[in-house]
Amino acid sequence: VQLQASGGGLVQAGGSLRLSCAASGSIIMVNTMAWYRQAPGKQRDLVASIDRATRTNYADSVKGRFTISRDNAKNTVYLQMNSLQPDDTAVYYCNALIVQSGSGLRGYWGQGTLVTVSS
Repeated sequence: VQLQASGGGLVQAGGSLRLSCAASGSIIMVNTMAWYRQAPGKQRDLVASIDRATRTNYADSVKGRFTISRDNAKNTVYLQMNSLQPDDTAVYYCNALIVQSGSGLRGYWGQGTLVTVSS
């Protein structure tokens, strides 16, 4: 199983970016999908998560600015980020709980995509 993230880049404060992360491989079902971020010198923190029923959870710092969504047919999760601020600068990682044949439920991480917000 692989998680391929894309969509990071450099944006000015107040701008927007959309991240995507697609799961591929021998997958029976993708359960909860999530985005985490890690700023330099800080721990990796949850940004947002979404389960198969599209119930969502957000960190307080991004509520009202970020929107997580998913396409179950494509095993893909998205993160629409609006009103970006310099404090949002970080490497963003996608995470997914995936059911594989013979392996049960396992967590996987994407490779990370850098988001830089300039002031």
